[in-house]
Amino acid sequence: MTLKALVGANIVLPDRIVADHALLIEHGRIARIVPVDALPVGAERVPLDGGWLLPGFIDTQVNGGGDVLFNDRPDIDGIAAIAAAHRRYGTTGLLPTLISDDAAVVDAAIAAGEAALARGMPGVLGLHIEGPHLNPAKKGIHDAAKFTAIDGNVLARLTQPSLGRRIVTLAPELAPDGAIAALARAGVIVAAGHSLADYDQTVAALAQGLSGFTHLFNAMTQMESRAPGMVAAALLNRNSHFGLIVDGLHVHPAALRVALAARGVSGAMLVTDAMPPVGGERSSFTLMEQTIRLVGGTCRGPDGTLGGSALSMAQAFRNAMDMLGCSMVDASRMASGNPACFLRLEDETGAIAPGLRADLVHLDADRRVRRTWIGGQMSEARECPT
Repeated sequence: MTLKALVGANIVLPDRIVADHALLIEHGRIARIVPVDALPVGAERVPLDGGWLLPGFIDTQVNGGGDVLFNDRPDIDGIAAIAAAHRRYGTTGLLPTLISDDAAVVDAAIAAGEAALARGMPGVLGLHIEGPHLNPAKKGIHDAAKFTAIDGNVLARLTQPSLGRRIVTLAPELAPDGAIAALARAGVIVAAGHSLADYDQTVAALAQGLSGFTHLFNAMTQMESRAPGMVAAALLNRNSHFGLIVDGLHVHPAALRVALAARGVSGAMLVTDAMPPVGGERSSFTLMEQTIRLVGGTCRGPDGTLGGSALSMAQAFRNAMDMLGCSMVDASRMASGNPACFLRLEDETGAIAPGLRADLVHLDADRRVRRTWIGGQMSEARECPT
């Protein structure tokens, strides 16, 4: 296989940005980063014409895209459409996310996810099952009529062996004794969300194997002076990760800046919570018999409840820099490196380093997506205009 040299863009490494260097790809992996004037003889030059070369974005919460809602299309074609829509925005790895639904739909989603993984579908890293084991008092846009308790049958379903990564979002205060530990032992990545768990309950869940927090601040107990809540537990724990929806609408940017000041960027992951309008043409869709409309840059139900987002990872990345004051290196870590660590894939992807898979995104001078690579295979599908 030809050694390819990506040249002409600044390269964003885990700790710095380097100029006048080339990234070498061989056999679908990053071979090394070398000065441009030290390119190996015979390497095929791929000119990038400025901008930045970063690790591809990894999104752990993607409900839909390209006018497709995963709940409506829990099949391999639905996953393919969603992955293709988000790749235009620099997402080279994602987990299709199922919103609370009936057991038969969960089964179909799991089967579709495994089929996509078995096929080696580009960009698919696993599956995120958000509910239906949530607290009705923090249901958000989820249909509480779909909510169920965790029992032996549920555990058997969720702990089926997987070819990829599986996230399960649940309300820890409603999980029976031993359930979180059983999921964690089976390799499931357990996240808390849509929950009334207090600080002590959350700390206990962390000790049992909870390792993440789905969309920090949203649909969980907040930090108060005498009731520090789930938010404080998330910010104090140094071994977990939390998702941030940086659209300026789900959470005030000041609250997000406080979270980063408290924890640093090490635990923060940019997520989109994206719905079908991302990469699509329609401004409305149906979720559980509710019409969700694109209003003021986000998705809302008939009563104004937030119903996911219209955020892409490319915009989340820009917002992390512009709204939160993050450096490009830190924003890249939040968009790629930290999600890879959360998914236990840091030895495979999530950074520009020799030996890792060549999952990359090229941004132009305006930080808009020009092209992507997944396993060294390039796509020149560009970011959709806004």
